[in-house]
Amino acid sequence: MWIVELAFTPAPERLAARPAHRDRLTALHRDGVVRLAGPLADDSGAVILLDVPNRTEVDEFLAADPYFQTPGVEVRAVRAWAPFLH
Repeated sequence: MWIVELAFTPAPERLAARPAHRDRLTALHRDGVVRLAGPLADDSGAVILLDVPNRTEVDEFLAADPYFQTPGVEVRAVRAWAPFLH
């Protein structure tokens, strides 16, 4: 599994792009790729938990969604995660 950490600014482009991004995450959740996703409580960023086997698939996920290149959205970290509880 992988954790994608995002940071946000108040750029209006981010809010305009968010509905399409959330629709995409919802579809990928149904497919089992996105396990969890959501903003931090203070809306300074978000966390997405991906169930993919390798970094290449994470990079493909990021490249396929224009949201991650939108002003106001920064991918801060991508980390491999090895949970022992599901």
